[in-house]
Amino acid sequence: MRSRLKQEDKARLKVLFIAKHAMSDGSRDEEDGDHAVYHCHVRDTLRGLGLDLEIANSAAALHDKPRVDFVFSLLNRAGYFNSEMAIPLLCEQHRLAYLGASPIQRGLADDKHLMKRAARSRGVKTADWVVIRRHQPLELPAGFPQSDLIVKPNASSASWGIRHVHSVEELWDAVRYLHDQGHDAIIEPFMEGIDIELPVIAGPQPQFLPLMRFDHDPQAIRYYEEKRGLAESAAKLVQELDQDVIDRAQEMSAPLVAELFPFDYGRFEMRYNEATGEISFLEVNIQCNIWEPRVLGSSARLAGLSYPDLLETIIAHSMLRQGVVDAIETEETEPLEIAAV
Repeated sequence: MRSRLKQEDKARLKVLFIAKHAMSDGSRDEEDGDHAVYHCHVRDTLRGLGLDLEIANSAAALHDKPRVDFVFSLLNRAGYFNSEMAIPLLCEQHRLAYLGASPIQRGLADDKHLMKRAARSRGVKTADWVVIRRHQPLELPAGFPQSDLIVKPNASSASWGIRHVHSVEELWDAVRYLHDQGHDAIIEPFMEGIDIELPVIAGPQPQFLPLMRFDHDPQAIRYYEEKRGLAESAAKLVQELDQDVIDRAQEMSAPLVAELFPFDYGRFEMRYNEATGEISFLEVNIQCNIWEPRVLGSSARLAGLSYPDLLETIIAHSMLRQGVVDAIETEETEPLEIAAV
C-alpha cells in the first residue's frame, strides 16, 4: 500500500529533520561510516518529496519549541544512556507530532531484556538470557552456560559492542567493558544460524513487508564494522522465499507488533537454523535504519515501493495518526515476484 500527502498539506507543513550528519555533504564518516551518507540521503529524499525542511543535528533544536509541524528524527543514539527516548520526550513536552513511537514504547523496544520478557509472556520462542545491569554483581545463575556466549549492550544499535566469548574470563572482561562504557549487558548462548529480519510498516493497520535474510556462515555473527560499512561483510542480504519460514516469522512477530502498537515502522529480528528449522526471536528495532540499501528499504522495493514512496507512506500515516493532517491518498502496489537485492 502506497500513501501520499496531499499537495496542499505539503505546501503548508514544516518538518524538522534531525540527524547526526544532517548538515554534512554526504561523505562517509571515519567513525560512523556510511551512516553519514544515509542521513544525507534521507534528507535529500524528503526535500525531493516537496517537504519544507528545517535541519538540525542535535536534540538542542528541541530545547525550545521550534515552529514546525512534525519532527522526523534519526537521532536514535546520542551518546548517553537511554538517549533513544530523548527526542520523543522533548516532542511530548512541546506537544509536537513526531516520527516513531512514544517514549515508553521506545524504551521497551530498545531494552532487549524487557522485549525478551514480552516475547516469553506471549509464547514467542527466544533463547535464555541473563541481563547484568551496571552496579549489579557479575554472576551467572545456576545452570546457565559458561562458554560459547554472546555478550552485547542491552540497548544499542548496529551490533556495537557485541562479542562472542568462549570462557567466563572473556565474559566478565566483555561485561566490564560495556559497563565502563555506560551500558547494561545482556548475555545469551550462541545460536547457530543466520539472521532473518521482518520489516513492518505500522500504518492504520500493520503491514508486514517481505522477509529478508542474511546469507552468512551460520557459525558467525555480524559486527558493528560490517553494519556501518567500515569493513567488508561476507553476509549477503536477500529475500527469504521459503513460505513456511515466512509464515512462522510473521506468526512470531504479530504478537510483538500488538505489544508495541502504535508505532510507525520497525524491524523484528530472529535467528534461523536451517539445519533444524528452529527460529528464535532476538530483538526488535523500532525506528530502525531506514536507508534504501538496508533491510527496510530493500524489502520495501520488493513490495513495490520506491524509496521516496516508502518515506512518504510512513510519514503520511504518522501524520494522519497524530492529527497533523486530516486525510491522505492511498493506492495498492504490485510486489515484485522474485528479485535479488
